[in-house]
Amino acid sequence: MAQVLSTASSIASGRRTLAGGDIRTLLLASLGGALEFYDFVVFVFFALPLSHLFFPPDTAPWLAQLQVYGIFAAGYLARPLGGIVMAHFGDRQGRKRVFTLSVFLMALPTLAIGLLPVYAQVGLLAPLLLLLMRVVQGVAIGGEVPGAWVFVAEHAPPGRVGFACGCLTSGLTVGILIGSLTAAWINHHLPAEDVLRWGWRAPFLLGGVFGFVAVWLRRWLSETPVFAELRERKALSDELPLRTVLAGHGSSVLLSMAVTWMLTAAILVLILMLPTLVQKGFGIAADVAFLGNSLAAFCLGVGCVAYGWLADRIGGPRALLVGSLALVAGTYALFADLTTGGTHFLPLYALTGFLVGAVGVVPTIMVAAFPPAIRYSGLSFAYNVAYAVFGAATAPLIAYLAERAGRMAPAHYLAITAVVSVAVALWLMTAKKGSQGEVI
Repeated sequence: MAQVLSTASSIASGRRTLAGGDIRTLLLASLGGALEFYDFVVFVFFALPLSHLFFPPDTAPWLAQLQVYGIFAAGYLARPLGGIVMAHFGDRQGRKRVFTLSVFLMALPTLAIGLLPVYAQVGLLAPLLLLLMRVVQGVAIGGEVPGAWVFVAEHAPPGRVGFACGCLTSGLTVGILIGSLTAAWINHHLPAEDVLRWGWRAPFLLGGVFGFVAVWLRRWLSETPVFAELRERKALSDELPLRTVLAGHGSSVLLSMAVTWMLTAAILVLILMLPTLVQKGFGIAADVAFLGNSLAAFCLGVGCVAYGWLADRIGGPRALLVGSLALVAGTYALFADLTTGGTHFLPLYALTGFLVGAVGVVPTIMVAAFPPAIRYSGLSFAYNVAYAVFGAATAPLIAYLAERAGRMAPAHYLAITAVVSVAVALWLMTAKKGSQGEVI
């Protein structure tokens, strides 16, 4: 339990200005993360044409779309496998090598999806190939996100870890925005028949190119100073890093899973699902809903950076506490406005998107929870398992609650997850510091 506390309170001390090399590393890592996350999420924006093209023509539309979403979800379920395997090598062989491998593994299946034959050409082989490519994408993203957080945190100077993690998280959310804007542009400028004939391939082919550009960019990155020192001192883990994590760092795993729950709920409910929820439950027009979503996604990116900066000033636990409480207040204000007609929907959704940026503090907390020799494995296991469990459960649960428990149910669910994060923050702020002292 002690290892959870040692770094969390040290992040706000000993700050120094980011040097040119620090800024270059942060920019390259964030840009690569944005391009890779675009590759992962663009699938969902083209679920409708994929449902028409990759399943028998006599399949009911609702069933075909459900099957496509099932293939999309397979990427989430594959994340723990990718995270565990790639994190093992990240802790034993080096952060940079795995950091580059993850984006390469994402580029290949994304490009391949854009080249796949459809059901009319190869029959049942088409959805099976689509599923295989999606699983490989899930393996890649499972190693990418935790690896990116560890990489930038270990490169950041003392007192700038929060800002570094916030910028990287912002880059990941920019990938969502790029995917949304790409889908909007294609659907606006191409007739529906052209989208089905060839237009749906363009974003995947573009994503593959993005991925290979990211691979090229990452060749300019250097190994993290923290890992280089571990290797120099021969202090790398002697046994399987994950075994060490599970045997002696259970409290850190539970803490990381708890804050990941809020991250998952905030992103899925307020960013990815809300445009559909407000149309169905509150009568908001589709164009207004998606305009609000674009504004919220942009403000989310800004909010991640702002909360990361705040974590460096007041410490990760305090920033998590402030961010969780503000997110609850903003969410209830948004839903209260929706219940009265949504007069202020756009500005309140933009504000809520900014407040969702509190998730930018989460990686700072998790990076601080594990010692360097097993940091990648510990963070990756906790984050990916929690994301797979909570991510798979949140969407159907919210849909059910919105139908059966009232239109405010999504806000109540988000509030519950935020309360858990508040409890984590208070525990970190009040518990005694441990003796491990791994300052990033």
